[in-house]
Amino acid sequence: MKAKVLVTGANGQLGKTLKDLYLVNNNTIEFVFVTKADLDISKKGEIETYFSSHTFDYCINCAAYTNVEQAEESTEEAFKINSEAVRYLAEFCMASNIILIHISTDYVFDGKKSLSYKETDETNPINVYGRSKLAGEKEITKILNNYFIIRTSWLYSKFPKNFLTSIISKIQQNSDLSITTEQRGTPTSCIELSKFIYSLITTKSDDYGIYHFSAKGEATWYDFVIKIAEHFPDYDKSKISAIGSYQSKAERPKYSVMDNSKAQRKYLGQNFWFQDLDGLVQNMK
Repeated sequence: MKAKVLVTGANGQLGKTLKDLYLVNNNTIEFVFVTKADLDISKKGEIETYFSSHTFDYCINCAAYTNVEQAEESTEEAFKINSEAVRYLAEFCMASNIILIHISTDYVFDGKKSLSYKETDETNPINVYGRSKLAGEKEITKILNNYFIIRTSWLYSKFPKNFLTSIISKIQQNSDLSITTEQRGTPTSCIELSKFIYSLITTKSDDYGIYHFSAKGEATWYDFVIKIAEHFPDYDKSKISAIGSYQSKAERPKYSVMDNSKAQRKYLGQNFWFQDLDGLVQNMK
């Protein structure tokens, strides 16, 4: 029997990637994709009504408030979506015996380490976005036993708007770019994250808990942009300037590389970040 899987936040880049990869000709999983218009998870009554008339084995929560800058001014909204709504979802997953797969972030850490972060490392978010995502994690761990919290980093995809698509647009406009070298993390393809999530379901893993999942290796945002620009030989890379700090409402962790050892014991397909990037950009051109 096919596993039946609900995907919230289907209009986001991860939701779209899951749909793009697995909706058609899938003999293993029956996916149901819902947007905010279909199911607003910040409204408890909507979740109750929806779950009372549908049955699922898994819920992949891709719905999130992800605007790191705006969150500094819209704190209440960020916590409403990233924490309060997650609590509602966890409560109804508990009541309906649904396994929750929730997407979290490297921004739950403060970036003061110089070695990659493990799942067991102390969290200490330094911006509103990170605090709201950590609050959502804590709601899940209080309510559920059967859950996967997947912390990921610097997600990109072919579906705008994200860092990759924004930079490609700037390059195609022949724009000058000033890119920070101050932060170091790991650009991660939504395709690879989708494959990891898919593997958790198809292998029926019951090794629940928190996982770190990103590509291999590390980079600054400047490194990321230089690598993107290599795919556009007509663009003069000297137009890309490396800068240190830049004006920002939200403080960001200077180092947020994550240790993927736990995920790698379940999923052997991880590449270095530049390998995934090269493959995607070639297919986008």
